[in-house]
Amino acid sequence: MNDYLIGVLSNIGVISFIALSAYVLLLTGEISFGQQAFFAIGAYAAGVATALWGWPLAMAILLGAAIGAAAAVLVGVPTLRLHGLYFAIATLAFAEMVRILFELFRYQVLVDGEWVGPNGADGFRNIRYIFENDIDSFHFMLLIYAVLVATLVGFMLLERSRFGVIFRMIGEDETLAGLQGISVARHKVLAAGIAGALAGLGGGLYAHLTTYVEPRNFDVMLGVHSLAYGLIGGLGTAFGPLLGVLIDIGLLEAIRAVAGYRMIIFGGLVALLLIVRPRGLLDETVVHRISQAWRLIAPRT
Repeated sequence: MNDYLIGVLSNIGVISFIALSAYVLLLTGEISFGQQAFFAIGAYAAGVATALWGWPLAMAILLGAAIGAAAAVLVGVPTLRLHGLYFAIATLAFAEMVRILFELFRYQVLVDGEWVGPNGADGFRNIRYIFENDIDSFHFMLLIYAVLVATLVGFMLLERSRFGVIFRMIGEDETLAGLQGISVARHKVLAAGIAGALAGLGGGLYAHLTTYVEPRNFDVMLGVHSLAYGLIGGLGTAFGPLLGVLIDIGLLEAIRAVAGYRMIIFGGLVALLLIVRPRGLLDETVVHRISQAWRLIAPRT
């Protein structure tokens, strides 16, 4: 497998985490343009933990996920009182605030005679854990997908659990959910925490994949794309956002004839699907039909 293909597949894997992050909030009926903030927080936290503090990779990535979750909960408590456009604008404002803060953030330590760490707008270089520990790009890609598979298994369990049902009930009609005794605010904050943890997890993997991050990596377009992946791929299953990532990064970027027009094609695709399939390609109806077909086939195999 050549380096280019490994790079593309690895990028698909890490971006899938921020796509899933936005998907969790979409389930509860909230549109967020700010999940890139928690992606950035996870990237910087995990990078600092390995490059400056000498932590093992697993602990560093878990730290990024934990701080991403905590930040999301802190933001979610006040902002989830807002609805619709107001909530979307609030998340966008928070993400831009985080990006600007990272442009001002400087924290460097002398490592082997070289200053290492976040350096404001110049970014955070030399996050070299995987190279210093002889982890090649192929094996790191396998690690990314192992974590992604574990995450998807978690989603399968979540969607079959009481919490998964409640999230969808709130997304359908939060007033009706409240009348049935469901604490809407508490479950929305829980969803925000899960979303923040997923974005932070992906950010930690992203920082170690690229070995270098800077504030402009986490601009508004990353947030817009993370939201669009779920809207394209579908909201009926956690595999929907992954399908959206595959279409954008895997297909449109891979076809060199259209690579220069990728943003135009992607934007047009989003607009078209919002009209003809507002819940995406893998919406609840399609997922239900697939499940029924599987039940008919499975006993015979």
